[in-house]
Amino acid sequence: MPLQPDGLTFVISPEVERTRVNYKNRYGITIAADLYTAKDLDRTARHAAVVIGPSHGGVKEQMPGVWANELAQRGYVALAFDPSYKGDSSGEPRFVSSPEIFMEDFSAGVDYLGTLEYVSRERIGVVGICGSGGFSLGAARIDSRIKAVVTASMYDIGENYRNGWQHGWSDADRRAERDRLAAQRWADLDSGEAAYDPVFPEEVPPADVELDPITSEFFDYYVKSNDRGYHPHSQGGHVAVSHLGYLGYGGLRYLEDIAPRPVLMLVGELAFSRWFTEEAKEQIGDSASIVEVPGARHIDLYDRVDLIPFDAVDAFLAQNLA
Repeated sequence: MPLQPDGLTFVISPEVERTRVNYKNRYGITIAADLYTAKDLDRTARHAAVVIGPSHGGVKEQMPGVWANELAQRGYVALAFDPSYKGDSSGEPRFVSSPEIFMEDFSAGVDYLGTLEYVSRERIGVVGICGSGGFSLGAARIDSRIKAVVTASMYDIGENYRNGWQHGWSDADRRAERDRLAAQRWADLDSGEAAYDPVFPEEVPPADVELDPITSEFFDYYVKSNDRGYHPHSQGGHVAVSHLGYLGYGGLRYLEDIAPRPVLMLVGELAFSRWFTEEAKEQIGDSASIVEVPGARHIDLYDRVDLIPFDAVDAFLAQNLA
């Protein structure tokens, strides 16, 4: 689908109002977000609300907007945001990735929603999609104002950067990566600018070039020629030395601290990333539940409204943000 007005990658419902807003996180970074509400929302009452974060490299006009558009039609006040250093949010250099700051971005969204007279401060949850799934869990662990968490195709960026795909790195691999990034810091200092690690090739490869299954799936969503989720602000990659933060941070830890607050974890039947969700569920314990979506791949829970079980999400939020 070609980009819609205001750069949306989807068609907004005629029943929904979208308002651009800005607010600061506790690091002083200005967060740009879109607030979605039903046009007939009763603003004399207080409502449940959700903060919705994008994939690691995504922006608010992509999957967060898709989810916010759907949830607003169901009566929720939904806030889709650009993480710090990305999209319309501030922060320099651009495309920095930081586990601490990305978790804070969720809490900053809770702050903002709590200033709205028609939002109940006791009824705020979060939705994390892909990389934001991990950041939303980390935020909920330390921010008890978050009353419920939904993740979709959850991806633990920290685990992947510190221990490799499915814990495949050895100690030697970690040390080599640490040394590579240390050398990159010198290179950035000498060049006067931060080097960027791209995720995708600058140009779409020819049809006869075979991509690995994970890269191929991300191409289906992010790359312009495929006309699905492409947005010019969503570059996929990040400043190279950002990865140092994940070497120190590691993967998700102490998720049992979220309990007894509930967590709903959506995962596609065919998702390459499902092991992240399964490991997080084991950590969280009985307060978390997994819903497997038949026939869905990892990226299908970004925007396939015909596959995403919004009825189940609505029921979960209605019960736990009551």
